[in-house]
Amino acid sequence: MKPKRFIALLCALSAGIWRLGAAESSYPVTFENNVAVKMRDGTTLRADIYRPKADGRFPVIIERTPYDKYSNLGDGLKAAARGYVFIIEDVRGRNASEGEWYPFKHEGADSYDSVEWAAALPYSTGKVGMVGGSYVGVPQMLGAVEAPPHLVAIYPGITASDYHGHWAYQGGAFCQLLAQAWASVLSVNEMSRQVSGSVLPSHWDLTLPPAQYPLIEPGARTGLAAYYFDWIAHPAYDEYWSQWSIEEHYGKVRVPALHLGAWYDLFQPGTLRNYQGIREHGATEEARRGQRLLVIPGGHAGFGRMVGDVDFGEGSVLDTWEIGMRWFDWMLKGEDNGMSREKPVKIFVMGINQWRDEDEWPLARAKPTRQYLHSAGSANSSSGDGRLGADLPSTESGDSYLDDPEDPVPTHGGAILGDTGKFPPGPLDQKGIEARRDVLVYTGPVLAKDTEVTGPVSLELYLRSTAVDTDMTGKLVDVWPNGFCENLTDGILRVRYRNSMAKAELMKPGEAYRVLVDLCSTSNVFLAGHRIRLEVASSNFPRFDLNPNSGENPETARVRLRATNTVLHDAAHPSAIILPLVP
Repeated sequence: MKPKRFIALLCALSAGIWRLGAAESSYPVTFENNVAVKMRDGTTLRADIYRPKADGRFPVIIERTPYDKYSNLGDGLKAAARGYVFIIEDVRGRNASEGEWYPFKHEGADSYDSVEWAAALPYSTGKVGMVGGSYVGVPQMLGAVEAPPHLVAIYPGITASDYHGHWAYQGGAFCQLLAQAWASVLSVNEMSRQVSGSVLPSHWDLTLPPAQYPLIEPGARTGLAAYYFDWIAHPAYDEYWSQWSIEEHYGKVRVPALHLGAWYDLFQPGTLRNYQGIREHGATEEARRGQRLLVIPGGHAGFGRMVGDVDFGEGSVLDTWEIGMRWFDWMLKGEDNGMSREKPVKIFVMGINQWRDEDEWPLARAKPTRQYLHSAGSANSSSGDGRLGADLPSTESGDSYLDDPEDPVPTHGGAILGDTGKFPPGPLDQKGIEARRDVLVYTGPVLAKDTEVTGPVSLELYLRSTAVDTDMTGKLVDVWPNGFCENLTDGILRVRYRNSMAKAELMKPGEAYRVLVDLCSTSNVFLAGHRIRLEVASSNFPRFDLNPNSGENPETARVRLRATNTVLHDAAHPSAIILPLVP
C-alpha cells in the first residue's frame, strides 16, 4: 500500500467512530489554528480549536492524534455546531507539535496536561471528554490512568489494552505486517521534519555551482522509528512494556468510558479487556458502573456492511457518530437522553446478523464447551480425516505436518492492518489455505439447529515437536452449505512463551507439551446446515513473523530449521477447541 493511501486509511480509522452521521447544526462555528499548548516539561504542542460562535461556556471534547489534526476537520465542525468545544491536537513530535515522537511514551502525561489546559479555557465549562480510535485511543486510555481531575468521560475506539500482547506482539509472535506498515508510514512525517530546515534561505550554499546545489538534504536515516527497533529488542513482556500497560493500572481509572470494538479488528482483545477490566477494578464506583461496550463487525477491517467477502446487511452499520454524541450529551451536558437506562453492552451477532443488548461481557450464560480433535492420523488439509466432536478421544494417532519457515502458511483475511491490496482483512474464503498439507483441518458434523458461539475462544493443544521452539496457530471457521469457509477468529502462540510472556522456555524435542492458544473472541450463530471447523498450523505470514524453530531470536536468527510438529489427541492428550456456547 502506498504511504499516502495508508495514512488516509489510518486517519479515517482514527476518526471512524465519528464519521457516519450528519451534523446537527445549531451553532455557527469559529476556528483557531495551531494554538500553543504548553506541557509540563516546556514542550509546545499545537491544537486546532473549533467552538460555537456564541456567548457562554461549553463542554470540551479532545482528540489527540499522530495522523495530522487537519485531516479531522469534519469532526471539529460537527461537534462545535452541536454545542461543544472540539480540540484536535497533534501529539508530541508529530506534524505541528514539538518534541520527540515515540509511541505511548508521553501520552499519559501529555493527555493530563492537555485536559487540564482545556478545562481552564475561558469558554469551557470545565468538563472534558476525549475521543478517537486506533492509536487515537492510546492517549485516552493512558490519560485515564493518569486521572486528570477535569476528565469526565472518554470514547475510545478499536484500541489496545497492552502494547506488548495486543499491539507489537500477539501470543509472543511479532505482529510484522502491522508494525512494519505503521512504522514506515509514520516515518514519512519524521523524515519531512528532519529535512525541512534544508529548504530555508539560511541553508542555501551560494558557493556551489547551481547545477550542484542539493535542493534537499537527506535526513539521518538512523533517527527514524527508533521505537520499531526497540520493539524487536524486547520480545518478552518486561519493564519496557509494563511502564505503559493499561491492564496493570485499571485500578487508577476514574472515568466512565464507551468502548467501541469489532470482531474483525486487530485490537479487539484490548477493547474487551478494557471494558471488563475497568468494570471490575476501576478506582471508583462511578467508573466501574460507567463502562459501556459496543462491538460492531469490522473495525480496522471495514466500517461498512460489506467486510471482506461477507455482507452483514444494511442493519449492521450503526450511526456511531450519533451514539458518541449521545454519550457526551449525557456525560458532559447532563442530558437525560435515555442512555442511562440502556444495557451496558451492545454486540452484533454474526450469522443471524442482528444487534443484541446484554447485561455483561463475557456473557454469564455462555458455557465453555470442549469440541475434541479426532482423526486416524491424517487431518492434513480439508481433504483429510480430521473431525471435531464432543466425545473424548481414546487411542488415536496424532497428526503430523512439516513446518517450513521457507514456505509459510500465508495470511489470508482476519484481524489485520497493513497492505489491504495484498492482504485484505476480514472474513475471506479459506479453502485455499485449507488445501495445504501443513494445515490440519478438523470439521464438525452438519448442524441440525442454529448454534451460537459468543465470547472468548481458546485452543488447548497437546504438542510434540522436533524443534526447541515453534509457533502454533488456530482458526475458527464457519463452513457454509455452499462450501464457503468463513474465518471468524484466530490466534497464535510462540511456544517458548507457553507458561509466561515474560520468560522464554525452550522445549525438549520429542517431549509432549500442553499449550493454550488464545483465539480472541467472536459472536456468531452457526446456522443449521453449517459446520464448525478448526484449522491448526504453525505460521500466518506476514501477519506474524517467522519462527526459525531454532530457539534463536526470530528477527536476528541466521538459520531457519524445518520442524515436524505433531498434534496429539488421545486419552492422555485430549486436544480441544473451547467454545462459549450460548443456550
